[in-house]
Order: sequence, then structure tokens, then C-alpha cells
Amino acid sequence: MRAIARKLFTSLLLVALAAALSFAQTDQGAGQDVKDAGHSTKEATKKTGRKIKRGTKKGTHKAASKTKQGAQKVEDKTTPQ
Repeated sequence: MRAIARKLFTSLLLVALAAALSFAQTDQGAGQDVKDAGHSTKEATKKTGRKIKRGTKKGTHKAASKTKQGAQKVEDKTTPQ
């Protein structure tokens, strides 16, 4: 009876130890989660900034083109015939 109890205790101890080791290896911790969130936020901010820059540039070029087109129409109307 004592041998069976010893084997059972050893088995339970090994299972508990294996479970503890597996949890310790996969758990990154709250600190790493915060770092990952910070890196993601940084990349998203950079991407948004690039998109805004491109959109502003396109809008400015389009406005300049339309201004030039409007000025050409006015010049055509005011030119003596």
C-alpha cells in the first residue's frame, strides 16, 4: 500500500511540476503586453501620419490645378477678340 501511495504522490508531483513549467514558459507577463501595445500604437501612428501626408498633398495639388483652370477661363473671357 505504501508503494502505491508513493507512486501516486510522485506522479501527481511530476504532473504539477510539468504544468507549472509549461505555464511559466508561455506566460509573457503584463510588462511585455504593454510593450507590444506600445509598439503597435507607434506603427499605427506612423502609418496614419503617412496617409494624412499623402492625402493632404493630393488635395493641395488638385486645388492648385483647379485654381489654374479657373484662372485660364477668366483669362479667356477677358481677352479682347
